[in-house]
Amino acid sequence: MIEGFVALYIFMLAAFTGYEVISRVPVILHTPLMSGSNFVHGIVLVGAMVAFGQADPDSTMQTIIGFLGVALAAGNVVGGYVVTERMLEMFKSSKGQK
Repeated sequence: MIEGFVALYIFMLAAFTGYEVISRVPVILHTPLMSGSNFVHGIVLVGAMVAFGQADPDSTMQTIIGFLGVALAAGNVVGGYVVTERMLEMFKSSKGQK
């Protein structure tokens, strides 16, 4: 298992890399980019479920953090698909709605 400082170092590198990558994307592409990366949100949800499953049943803090991780990841997945649906609605033709 990854120890504390190594995990913190990896988290900081991932946060910095993510910030640098996203800051270079033009504003007009943010919504399509995020809706196209819904598979990443699904992987995060699976990882949160694995972490929640590995939590010590006697540790209340681990259980709470695991549950919050699963809940937030599930909300992220649902939100990504809602944004995708709204974005696709913008491109539908309005000819048939007369």
